Amino acid sequence: MTLLDIVSLQATLGVDFRDLSLLQQALVHRSYLNENPDLPLTSNERLEFLGDAVLGFVVAEEIYQRFPDLSEGELTKFRSALVRGETLGRIALSLNLGEYLYLGRGEEESGGRHRKRNLACTLEAIIGAVLIDQGLDAAKSFILGILGSELERAIEDKLAADYKSRLQEIIQSERKMTPVYRTVEEVGPDHAKVFTVEVLAGGSILGQGRGPSKRAAEMEAAREALESLSGK
Repeated sequence: MTLLDIVSLQATLGVDFRDLSLLQQALVHRSYLNENPDLPLTSNERLEFLGDAVLGFVVAEEIYQRFPDLSEGELTKFRSALVRGETLGRIALSLNLGEYLYLGRGEEESGGRHRKRNLACTLEAIIGAVLIDQGLDAAKSFILGILGSELERAIEDKLAADYKSRLQEIIQSERKMTPVYRTVEEVGPDHAKVFTVEVLAGGSILGQGRGPSKRAAEMEAAREALESLSGK
């Protein structure tokens, strides 16, 4: 990897490393060392170990602060959804990390640059590198920055599930039926659609909601229905 590549990656990550060798080490897959034993860097596995630990801590602290009513079990499920390999691989793919990896020839030919496990491990290694290079506060900012959209999506899913679950319990208890969600409008271009959803029970409209996704619109419809039923 050239210096220009490293500069480009730093811009993508939004981090200026004091020690660029740490960032390089975070990109070294063990297969590369097998074919290049004289490389003055080790594989990214130790940095991955460190990054995994700090990632779990930062996410746990964030959701602990934002959801004071969640039980230990619910917090654990929430954290697991955010730090699992599939989520990290998706984020790493969006950052194009695969293009920067040091890979052995065999790993390269077998699609290693696009393998989600490789990408997830590399992202964790970069987190470890940020921690060593710039400290915990910088690592925390980096983690929350790259996890931003995933965290907000998880929060949206959690709130939607809560509102819809509460509404379903009430409707089933009082009316012996299950509420139904119906999309009544979709407006805007594909990248910026706004959905309007109604929630009904027995043909009666209980609430209506709008949002950038059907899930968000359903959440708002359920919330409005709950407020209406409670007389607010």
